[in-house]
Amino acid sequence: MYKHKLEKEIRCPLEYGIDIFGGKWKARIICILAEKGLLRYNEVRRELTDITDAVLSATLKELIADNIISRMQYNEIPPRVEYTLTEQGKTVIPILQSICRWSGAYHKSDNENVLTQCQKCDYNDNSSSHSTP
Repeated sequence: MYKHKLEKEIRCPLEYGIDIFGGKWKARIICILAEKGLLRYNEVRRELTDITDAVLSATLKELIADNIISRMQYNEIPPRVEYTLTEQGKTVIPILQSICRWSGAYHKSDNENVLTQCQKCDYNDNSSSHSTP
């Protein structure tokens, strides 16, 4: 299991949450797995643009260590590994959707570059009915 070289000093629950699903890639990976369900490494990689293998691998390891996603390895040749959200990981989805709705109210984005997962959050919709990814 992946362990950080230095322990982070977390002083409040908000810091813990931001550490778990914050940053550039973690929320995107969570949303992709929420939409797609079960994906292999290369499928996750295809869904993300401009991410290096090293960063993707490290991010997946962190999400696994935090029990947000699970990694299933099958004893096959060639090896097959699949990633999916854990039950704990699924509880993050409403939080990310809420952040997305809040952001949509204050941030005007270029709709051509919006990720398909974000389009399913209805982040641009200011009504109270929002879909789940």
